[in-house]
Amino acid sequence: MTNLGDVVRLLKDEHSRLTKQIRGISAALSAFGTAYGKQNRRRGMISAAGRARIAAAQRKRWASVKGETGRADSVAVAPKRRTMSASARKKIAAAQRLRWAKVRALQKKAT
Repeated sequence: MTNLGDVVRLLKDEHSRLTKQIRGISAALSAFGTAYGKQNRRRGMISAAGRARIAAAQRKRWASVKGETGRADSVAVAPKRRTMSASARKKIAAAQRLRWAKVRALQKKAT
């Protein structure tokens, strides 16, 4: 049982050492906390009216970018997407087949 008593004594010593360190850290924090702690600043606090003004201005900017007329909050119609002609697609496909043929030829040569 003396072995268990020694373990308990060691644990108590370790507890008191850690408690002393925590007290020192707390004292340092309280000393520096006033100088470097939270500053009394209000950041990111905008009134509801301010947010509404910002949102209205942004809607107006987007409306001018999208070229809308009338109400600024209406949904914009996307321009018609352009499509490639069939001959252009065939040319691109043929060029890509040539590129892959060159890659395969190089791989075959390497092995």
